[in-house]
Amino acid sequence: MAKNTSTKNTAEWNYAASPESTSHIRLEKKYQLFINNEWVSPSSKKYFPSTNPASEEVLAEIAWANDVDVDKAVKAARKAYQEVWSKLSGAERGKYIYRIARMMQERAREFAVIESLDCGKPIRESRDVDVPLACNHFFYYAGWADKLEYAMPHKKPEALGVAGQIIPWNFPLLMAAWKIAPALAAGNTVVLKPAETTSLTALKLAEIIKDSGLPPGVVNIVTGYGDTGAAIVNHPDIDKIAFTGSTNVGKIIQRAIAGTHKKSTLELGGKSANIIFDDAPIDQAVEGIVNGIFFNQGHVCCAGSRLFVQENIAERVIHKLKSRMESLYVGDPLDKNTDIGAINSKEQLETIEKYIRIGKEEGAEIYQSQCAIPSKGYFCRPTLFTGVSQSHVIAQEEIFGPVLTIQTFRTVDEVIQKANNTPYGLAAGVWTDKGSRIFNLTTKLRAGVVWANTYNKFDPVSPFGGYKESGFGREGGVHGLGAYLK
Repeated sequence: MAKNTSTKNTAEWNYAASPESTSHIRLEKKYQLFINNEWVSPSSKKYFPSTNPASEEVLAEIAWANDVDVDKAVKAARKAYQEVWSKLSGAERGKYIYRIARMMQERAREFAVIESLDCGKPIRESRDVDVPLACNHFFYYAGWADKLEYAMPHKKPEALGVAGQIIPWNFPLLMAAWKIAPALAAGNTVVLKPAETTSLTALKLAEIIKDSGLPPGVVNIVTGYGDTGAAIVNHPDIDKIAFTGSTNVGKIIQRAIAGTHKKSTLELGGKSANIIFDDAPIDQAVEGIVNGIFFNQGHVCCAGSRLFVQENIAERVIHKLKSRMESLYVGDPLDKNTDIGAINSKEQLETIEKYIRIGKEEGAEIYQSQCAIPSKGYFCRPTLFTGVSQSHVIAQEEIFGPVLTIQTFRTVDEVIQKANNTPYGLAAGVWTDKGSRIFNLTTKLRAGVVWANTYNKFDPVSPFGGYKESGFGREGGVHGLGAYLK
């Protein structure tokens, strides 16, 4: 039960709990490494816990792979590439990818619940966004597997070989799909490392990969911490590194592979701008802001964490935004009432709280919703800062939490300059009634994706990626396929 208080009156209401059942899911107490279609004990004999961030309870023990284990996985992937996968026709590869998509679809409810348990995101997001999108990426690339020459005309496309893939904790299953599906469609084999705090759905995906009949070694999943990822990056027999994560780690990867034959795509941090003009549909825009930063706990790398509002409507927008924040329910990720779930880890919550302290110390005015939050687990109230300037740390650095900074502007040129004044360039949003203004801003904003009168909408057909310190290369669409071809 939670109690929310309106900013306009003292009316209170209680939500009747509506938790999603966990009776249909199956989790092992201990997970091994998935190498060559077999569950293999780690050479290190080390395991680490995967914890439910909402309850702080251990869900399972996860194998910690070292250099020896990574080498086994790479050798299995190379053998599968040379002897099986590269010899299959595109149509045959497509059948396997399609079968994986269908099997994921059949177990969608189980995937959604495990994702929310392990990651902390609300079940509504896991159920309605993450899992369907992950399935759709496999469906989409299954269709491209026998059309590579059509996708890359006059180029005689060929697979790269073995792809090493490292994914983050904010979209565990979806990021796995973004990486694995195009790699397989292009004819590559894969060694994937999920984030240490969210390995469970990747390991459940491994079960489906084995059950689908995919040839041994085509997809290998090794779990562990940063040293496991480093072993993949530095392995001499890896042909491609695909990484989604922080800009700092992306720079380390770039330095590590410089001078080697390895190709790379990096999807890194973001500090995305959401811009509201005075002719925008304000109620729709406010809902888009909430969706862009609060519903996903600010854990989307493209979260609209910097809000720019035209000066003459700023007071109205901020008032509506504060009122909407008061109706948001923070709590159990498995409760269908929940808008904002748990922060993924204690460390990430401490990072968010550090930035909130910095914002206060910098003199920005803070507003947090008055909603109740659970006493156990890692939770953060939705937070916004007003009176923010471009020089504030909270306006420049990625917080990766439900924290929004607000600045005002008067002219189009001013907001373009402010929006681009950041090291990042992943995404942006524009809210206006004028199509000409939208197209003008899309040519001026240095962001890989610009949404118009919406935010955080994804589709397998649309490429996604950034500029500047948000990385390079694209995932999704034909562009994402091309990243795995030579």
